[in-house]
Parts: sequence; structure tokens; C-alpha cells
Amino acid sequence: MISVSFSPKSRQDLVEIGDFIAKDSRANARRFVAKLMAQCQRIGNAPMGYPSREDLAAGLRMAPMGHYAVFFRVLDDVIRIERVLHGGRDMPAIFRQGVQRTAAE
Repeated sequence: MISVSFSPKSRQDLVEIGDFIAKDSRANARRFVAKLMAQCQRIGNAPMGYPSREDLAAGLRMAPMGHYAVFFRVLDDVIRIERVLHGGRDMPAIFRQGVQRTAAE
């Protein structure tokens, strides 16, 4: 299993998802964010088994989870979670705004 790291933007995404759900239920928010985190960890088992999203950014791959998508890159010996986003969002516009960064960030 490859280790998993989180970009600052992906950490912010998880906080925002949790905050949004917590408006209705703090317990549901904790459970759902925990499921998203577990999905992120599972990516390390077989990262190349997830589809490429080179159309959005170089080296980007995507792992779906319900209505959400975990976007990540495989960088040497680490999986870097770049973003965690709701599938209904305008992904091309989001990725044009600057998430094309590499591990140097």
C-alpha cells in the first residue's frame, strides 16, 4: 500500500463538506467525512485502477464515492489527494483555477 497525503485544498474541501452536512447533523457529518477519508486511504491499495482525468490536469486520477469524487495524483511513493468535490460541480472550471500544481506546492 502506498502512503496517502492531502493537499491543503483537499483538507479545506473535507472541512467544508463536513461543515455543510453539520448544519443538519454533526453526527452525519463526522460519519460522512470519515467515509471520504477511508476512500482516500483505499486509493493507496491500487491507485492505477482508477480512471485518469488528464482532461482536467496532468497526472490527475479520480476515485468516485457516491456523489463525490476524490481527485489525486500518484507521485513516486505517495498518493497526493488534490481535491474532494461534489460531482455536480463544474470540474473544468475548478481545475482551471490553479489545482494543476505538483508536489512542489
